[in-house]
Amino acid sequence: MLYFSPWKTALIWLAVIVGILFAIPNLFSPATLQSFPSFLPKSQLALGLDLQGGVHLQLKLDRKELVENRLESVRDEVRRLLRADGIGYTGLSGRDQTVTVRIRDEADIAKAREALAPLTQAESGGLLSGGLIQEVTLEEPESGLFRLNITDEGIDYRMSQAVSQTVEVLRGRIDELGTTEPVIQRQGADRIIVQVPGLDDPQRLKDIIGTTARLTFQMVDTSTPVEDAINTRPPAGTEVLYSQDDPPVPYLVETREIVTGEDLEDAQAGFDQRTNEPIVSFRFNGTGAQRFGRATQENVGRPFAIVLDNQVISAPVIREPILGGSGQISGNFTVEGANNLAILLRAGALPLTPTFVEERTVGPSLGADSVAAGEVAGIIGSALVVVFMVLAYGLFGLIANVALVFNVILVIAALSGLGATLTLPGIAGIVLTVGMAVDSNVLIFERIREERAAGRSVIQAIDTGFQKALATIVDANLTTLIAAVILFYLGSGPIRGFAVTLAIGIITTVFTAFVLTRWLIAFWVRRSKPKELPRGPITFVPEGTKIGFMWLRRITFTASAATVILSMVLFATVNMNLGIDFKGGSLIEVQAKGDAADIGTLRSRLSDLNLGDVQVQGFGSPRDVLIRIEAQGGGENAEQTVITKVRSELEADYDFRRVEVVGPTVSGELAQAGTIAVVAALFAILVYIWLRFEWQFAVGAIIATTHDVLLTIGMFVVTGLEFNLSSIAAILTIVGYSLNDTVVVYDRVRENLRRYKKMSLPELLDLSMNQTLPRTIQTSLTTVLALLALFFFGGEVLQSFVAAMIFGVVVGTYSSIFIAAPLLILFRLRPGALDKAEDKEKQATANTQPVDLGTS
Repeated sequence: MLYFSPWKTALIWLAVIVGILFAIPNLFSPATLQSFPSFLPKSQLALGLDLQGGVHLQLKLDRKELVENRLESVRDEVRRLLRADGIGYTGLSGRDQTVTVRIRDEADIAKAREALAPLTQAESGGLLSGGLIQEVTLEEPESGLFRLNITDEGIDYRMSQAVSQTVEVLRGRIDELGTTEPVIQRQGADRIIVQVPGLDDPQRLKDIIGTTARLTFQMVDTSTPVEDAINTRPPAGTEVLYSQDDPPVPYLVETREIVTGEDLEDAQAGFDQRTNEPIVSFRFNGTGAQRFGRATQENVGRPFAIVLDNQVISAPVIREPILGGSGQISGNFTVEGANNLAILLRAGALPLTPTFVEERTVGPSLGADSVAAGEVAGIIGSALVVVFMVLAYGLFGLIANVALVFNVILVIAALSGLGATLTLPGIAGIVLTVGMAVDSNVLIFERIREERAAGRSVIQAIDTGFQKALATIVDANLTTLIAAVILFYLGSGPIRGFAVTLAIGIITTVFTAFVLTRWLIAFWVRRSKPKELPRGPITFVPEGTKIGFMWLRRITFTASAATVILSMVLFATVNMNLGIDFKGGSLIEVQAKGDAADIGTLRSRLSDLNLGDVQVQGFGSPRDVLIRIEAQGGGENAEQTVITKVRSELEADYDFRRVEVVGPTVSGELAQAGTIAVVAALFAILVYIWLRFEWQFAVGAIIATTHDVLLTIGMFVVTGLEFNLSSIAAILTIVGYSLNDTVVVYDRVRENLRRYKKMSLPELLDLSMNQTLPRTIQTSLTTVLALLALFFFGGEVLQSFVAAMIFGVVVGTYSSIFIAAPLLILFRLRPGALDKAEDKEKQATANTQPVDLGTS
């Protein structure tokens, strides 16, 4: 395995060079990259909102509103069709998803059935949906009584159309803001994700995308005083609408719409030449201009109302026919208000009113601080790992560090090439990759040492060490990869970024450890022709340890069982410090514009807003404050009202660096998704280990990992650390790490079961534990060193995440030795258990060999 043909060597270094070429653009500015030759990669690593600042919003379209709109539309169509055919009717009403109408004259029943038939015709679902969709069905429960039912299939179809239309309208509106690379995408059946990097005015964005912007032109009814209409009831065909003034002015307007915003061709903000006030000029298309011209010709001297989302912007009097198809809207606008209205009108109206169910805003200054903290933590963590490897393995450690550098380069190259977004948890994933990447090298180096100690020559020891380590490396990393993949598919936002980084790191780690490191060692062997293996100046675990781990199993089982039960009792009886991801509410990080924040005054000012439970605490420097506000319980929009109140109260004295708002719908979904993610990861890994080993190993690994998860949850309860979405990522990573460690131990146990067939199981397990102890301890130390750098230098946002990781690494190391291995005794695994399976496999192979019948 130490021989590399020229073409293999060329492929290895070609992969490394390609990685370097894809990573290099991240060192240059976009302007400098433009001068690069066209054949060179120019993609840079995109920074997430938490690193460069920006706004993340999740919008929800209300299905009930869509049903109400369809109900009204079907009812209007029934009225129109029956009137067009002169059919008398009564009792036309709509409820739930059903429109009911009764035909007066029995002789008109057949005629009415024929008139209403077009409503029940199936429509094409389009290329993506496929097939025909029947939106309305017609029933006649008794003679003359018709029921038109709006089908669920039809509502689903209309909802899908509404989401698609909303995405396109929002894209048009946000593009008008001039922001860079916004992300607007549908999520599920009724959600839309909007991410705008670098935006420092989230309120304007919400105003722009949260307004339906349905513009109509309707005549004002002057035949009845508006006060009479308010006190009694508006005449048929009219309604009372109010202006945007303060106080609002009522108008009695006709419900018939002359023209709508759908007929607009263009809208631009400008200034009135006479008054110099901001206005919005508009221009209709041909159809709209014709309708508007005819209406103004017929109603000279009457006022007409310009209505936006059921509010009257202005109600000018028609002095003369407006035949040019253009006009202007005035209404005491500010310059920004006129610009915003023009943007809304150009982009078109939304089919449904969106509700903000989640908001996460990061200020540019906080993003810059996060980048700086991530860089410092990465440099310190990498330096600690590099020093540790040199101290432990000498020249081999130096080779491992060279491979580690290329590993990080390949991770960055892959992220850049894939167009992935690097988030703060993503930086944590890279630092964790640095800590875990040495695990494969440690496995190889310890194997090489064992083979050398067994009497093999240096070259034979190196060759055999790599061969025997391969299966363990693949098994150990695949379990972590399974957790990362499940985290990606079931996670959201930054958590998916962490999963992508971790998954890429695992793949590059296997390549650099088993291929690149092997090539570097083979090159060293050919050049130096060593007589002995290199050693580090420090031995962290003495060779040939003979610790009796199994005699402690009753003590460790009892202690672990008691601790797990205590954790579950505490979880059931003590309120965990759940973050807003799981219980809803608002989290706001502010920074005082002065020298220091006055927390007492701040708490008093917020308590006067009647927002319920408000927690105010120092965060980082004396100027930084973290504000937590409980869920309001008044629906999704209530949470947005909280942010508006807090902004108006504090923005004069504080800068808003981070805002997170999670409504009750999203918080419930996140809690469910997090639980499913953990269970799915455990089940998938159970299946994998069962297939690769035996059922005893699979069940033992899952029990040991569940033990680690439950203790980590208990740690959150005892310490009071906030349990949020990042904590789920931490637990899933602990699942992967713990299983990684357990699989390494089990792999050695399986190997020894085949080698020492007459050794008692406790003795065999003790031998396996001692053989893998150097790898277990040294891998844990390198991972903890990297995580400690993140904990102390990665910023307070990551501290609860990293604290859980550190605790999980320690507990995972403990469970691999004192829980996972002794469970094999409990399950009565015997040294001959694997022999039967192996003998069957050999027999099956022998039965398939060709038989030589000789020649006659």
